[in-house]
Amino acid sequence: MGTNIDLMVVHPEGSRILNHLEDLLHIYNMRFSANRDDSELMQINQAAGVRPVKVHPEMFELIALGKKHSIAKNSLLNIAIGPLIKLWNIGFDNARVPDQDEIDEVLKVIDPNLIELDEENQTIYLAKDGMEIDVGAIAKGYIADRLVDYMKQEGVASGLVNLGGNLVTVGPALNRPDYYWRIGVQNPEELRGQSSLTLKIYNQSVVTSGIYERKLMMNGQTYHHIFDQKTGYPVDTETASITIIADQSVDCEIWTTRLFGQEPQHIINEINQTPGIEGVVITRDGKYLLSNVVNKA
Repeated sequence: MGTNIDLMVVHPEGSRILNHLEDLLHIYNMRFSANRDDSELMQINQAAGVRPVKVHPEMFELIALGKKHSIAKNSLLNIAIGPLIKLWNIGFDNARVPDQDEIDEVLKVIDPNLIELDEENQTIYLAKDGMEIDVGAIAKGYIADRLVDYMKQEGVASGLVNLGGNLVTVGPALNRPDYYWRIGVQNPEELRGQSSLTLKIYNQSVVTSGIYERKLMMNGQTYHHIFDQKTGYPVDTETASITIIADQSVDCEIWTTRLFGQEPQHIINEINQTPGIEGVVITRDGKYLLSNVVNKA
């Protein structure tokens, strides 16, 4: 899945559960990967403009959720943005700044409204040749939630899922007198693992998205990996990072991406008006904005 993964369970049969969780990770990697030609997602992309593809119910659920939030007003999330991501390829050795004509061509095929969903037949069809779905902005959250579902079914007393910084907690933190987990929010100006503040959570998820995570330095200019689907360039923003706290990890991922690009105070206002989520915004000049009910340690 392109990241370091940590799993922890407290259970009499911990080894068995961890082994099954690892098996599930391999299954989901085969299902949702945009970097494997044999994944189920790539079967959809390879059939763009040709035919609908019947998919696993979990794939249909994830794409339907992604499309819903991609077509929402003012959303920066766009699961059809795959061709633009691959054009820049920021975070990989062959990253580059594309020519304007290349960007203009790609912008024609990243419209999420062109993802056609047939719920009855569980098929997905990309209506234009050259379209590609990329669920990188939401898949880890969805996968983390499914791992947690399994842990709860097995009666795990306490546990943690960490998919490269996408964190979900199960039950109490047994080493804490108040049983709350402590989760650090990355300081955008420091090396990974250096926290700006610490959150207290219980049976919740925390996800942070930031412009510091993957960068391309070219001709004295820095380009980050969060794109504006209207311009085809990295979004121009005052925000360095958004952290969302929610019960479901996929909701955290959705809202960290949906809100990026908006003015920081507007992001906080939006979080305060959206049931089920709380958040922290760190601006590029080092200011911190917190929603109404953030539980700091």
